[in-house]
Amino acid sequence: MKHGTAERIVTWALVATAACSGDSTGPAPTCSSALASQLTLAIGAYSSIDPASDGGCVTFPANASVDSAEYLLVAQSAAGTFGQSSPFALRAAMPSPAPMAVAPLLAEPTAPPSPAVRFDGMLRRLGREHAARAAAAASRRLPGTALRPSPPVAAPPALGSLRRFTVCANETSCGAAADFKTVGARVLAVGAHVAIYVDTLAPAGGLNSADLDTLRQVFDTLLYPLDSATFGAVSDLDANGVVIALMTPVVNSLTTKAACSASGGAYIAGFFFPADLDPSAPTFQTNGGEIFYSIVADPNATLSCAHSATAIKTGTPGTFVHEFQHMINYAQHTLIHTGSTPEEGWLDEGLSKYAEELTARRYLQAGDMGTWNRLVGNDVFDAYQYLRATGASPLLIEVDQGTLAEVGASWLFTRYLVDQYGAALPGRLVQTTLAGAANVAAQTGHGFDTTVTRWALSNWVSDLPGFATPPELSDTSWHFRTRTFASLHQQDPNTFPFAYPLVPTVSAGSAVSLSGTLRSGSGVYGRALQAPGAPAFTLLFSGSGAGALPAAVVPRLTVIRIR
Repeated sequence: MKHGTAERIVTWALVATAACSGDSTGPAPTCSSALASQLTLAIGAYSSIDPASDGGCVTFPANASVDSAEYLLVAQSAAGTFGQSSPFALRAAMPSPAPMAVAPLLAEPTAPPSPAVRFDGMLRRLGREHAARAAAAASRRLPGTALRPSPPVAAPPALGSLRRFTVCANETSCGAAADFKTVGARVLAVGAHVAIYVDTLAPAGGLNSADLDTLRQVFDTLLYPLDSATFGAVSDLDANGVVIALMTPVVNSLTTKAACSASGGAYIAGFFFPADLDPSAPTFQTNGGEIFYSIVADPNATLSCAHSATAIKTGTPGTFVHEFQHMINYAQHTLIHTGSTPEEGWLDEGLSKYAEELTARRYLQAGDMGTWNRLVGNDVFDAYQYLRATGASPLLIEVDQGTLAEVGASWLFTRYLVDQYGAALPGRLVQTTLAGAANVAAQTGHGFDTTVTRWALSNWVSDLPGFATPPELSDTSWHFRTRTFASLHQQDPNTFPFAYPLVPTVSAGSAVSLSGTLRSGSGVYGRALQAPGAPAFTLLFSGSGAGALPAAVVPRLTVIRIR
């Protein structure tokens, strides 16, 4: 789990890039009138068009009404695999009887990954490697037996007892013994569902016994039952009846002081290590049980960033519930359902962010606005960053430590799915052997291209004033436009400069000119206006140079008529 401070989060907002749009240069491209789709939509109706079906050409009818017509245009990649991208252009075009020539596409430049992204990428690779072995070991056990032989007395660790753990200490590789540190830790809190260990070498100024007991109580009475009811049961590989939370300086040291202060100031707050749930993993690589890891308080910054005891006390519940979802998800996919593939990072992250939101809502119900704001604040901020520049960030990412905007997209999409398909959907997504887009399609009953293009529309039309939003395009749990972001803009216009962060380019239909990059799951927005009595217009959706878009990016031009 990556975490950023409010001050550093603002820096992310300042350096975020956006897809390009601007005036047309040169003559309008031509479209094949023989192939062009003829798109006639009533107000509130929408359509998603594959450019392979019409040469990328779409013709809108003349506006015969006495009112202006308005269309929302979303040029999007509906790809169900991460890493797909292509330059694109959406421009007003001139109909022509001749088919278009196909031009070559340009390669998309890539940026170097951050340390947090590298670390999570390594964890995801290890997760895939260990999943098949863990599933094979689980499938060989006899029905009704434990996942590994139980100790003589299956019981939680005794309060005050010591234990050695092996902890991943290398952000780029944890496949060899040299990549791990062996630490000693003492049990300082034991509950019905969790045992909290603290590294004996933790710096001074950490949590006291009352703080740790409060964390134990929060996990036992809120986080464990909430995650278990929402996502499913966790395994009990070590047959001790509890989940272990290990708070260790090793996690702090995964982020250098330089990385904390550069490129947004993100740091690794905690993680779940997949090899711990692989019964066949080598002993140097696994602790053989349900464990997640988190940072310790370090007020004097002896290890990396400075973390006060207060910051750890208030931030750790979010880390715990986030990483616990990852643990449940991995256990369900591999040990319980014996699948050989863990969940993909983008969807796994969206579910963990949803777990944070659910926890925040429990505090809100109890009238604790401070904890509500702390827990849900990062989710809302990340979503704001995504909506400010949707074309700059894919929805589908390989790892769950993407940029704040990418994580925001994961949460927004998961939140939309739950609103549309019900509170039982997260459990179905977790309790399966399916992963990624195929999992979403199977559990929703709709093709991934359908859900992802509807989600893209919902980002604009949900709670749009004066518009009768179709139910399938509505966010029912949030009113981002009319309440959440509008309020944040009023409170802090420097951090939230727009009342609503998604600001499509606006032009006459006959002057549309959008360009940028299609990235897996995401799109670029425009509004096309048509005056009363204005003639028909045609748009060409293509790759750079008017070439055809590659099929792998699953390009879609999605249009909804607003008025």
